[in-house]
Amino acid sequence: MAAVLAAIDGVRDARSGTPPYFWSLVTGSGARTDRLYDGIIATARVILLGLVMDVAYQLIEFKTFYPGEAAIVAVLLAFVPYLLLRGPFERLARLWGVTHSSKDGKA
Repeated sequence: MAAVLAAIDGVRDARSGTPPYFWSLVTGSGARTDRLYDGIIATARVILLGLVMDVAYQLIEFKTFYPGEAAIVAVLLAFVPYLLLRGPFERLARLWGVTHSSKDGKA
């Protein structure tokens, strides 16, 4: 799911002309906080689904709940892949010819 969301957002980045996601976070562009917030919002469902699945697993397997482990697993399996894949998907979309679109939706 994180890869699917990264692909969707990468294509959206290619259409809007924004720089690759991870690169804009690393290079310290002025909108770093906005870009990070955008990534968290985009992966919120995947992170929540990962938390729910990990809680269910822990309760079934361990008969107890470890919140720190659940948070780490959700971030490692949802946000990190999204962070690493959104930029390459954006570059692929540009290679395949996705162009910048104007405000009225025309290319």
